[in-house]
Amino acid sequence: MALIFRIVMQSVGLLLSFLGWILSIITTYLPHWKNLNLDLNEMENWTMGLWQTCVTQEEVGMQCKDFDSFLALPAELRVSRILMFLSNGLGFLGLLVSGFGLDCLRIGEGQRDLKRRLLILGGVLSWASGITALVPVSWVAHKTVQEFWDENIPDFVPRWEFGEALFLGWFAGLSLLLGGCLLNCAACSSHALLASGHYAVAQIQTQCPYLEDGTADPQV
Repeated sequence: MALIFRIVMQSVGLLLSFLGWILSIITTYLPHWKNLNLDLNEMENWTMGLWQTCVTQEEVGMQCKDFDSFLALPAELRVSRILMFLSNGLGFLGLLVSGFGLDCLRIGEGQRDLKRRLLILGGVLSWASGITALVPVSWVAHKTVQEFWDENIPDFVPRWEFGEALFLGWFAGLSLLLGGCLLNCAACSSHALLASGHYAVAQIQTQCPYLEDGTADPQV
């Protein structure tokens, strides 16, 4: 029963990590980190991502333009690019390492301690991927709120608001964190079972010499 529960925990943790990794990739390239609606022209909607700005018009559709220079971007967008790339890379490594540490995988069945360490490492990488995804999304959201309530900007100037990519990025980061927690909990439970198994084997070995000699068991 404990083995089945551990396998289920590993599978759910790996699934959440995979889901968070996919959503993190989508968040990186989605051009909806910020939205801007113009009061003068309600038929026109502007969006901004890490790579481009887009305008959606009812008659023309969506048209996007890439940013000309990386150094010309605001600091939060420059750092967000780097952190999102790092999150995607760490998420991929976490999935790869965790896959080799699963109990349902036949590879390395005799090396339980190595599989447990791989599972822990995969969980830590998933944690790191989740944190590096939450930081840029939260930073951009914080800057958006600051600019929205900035009293130095005239009231008639349009304000950027939260885009759909921010909510997707928050969900991705939380999925990666939760997946990493489940993977590490599964690794800790397997370590506890492994330690109890070693204790049981050692106890039997101490009793065997008495039983082979025909003498009474000292614990009886």
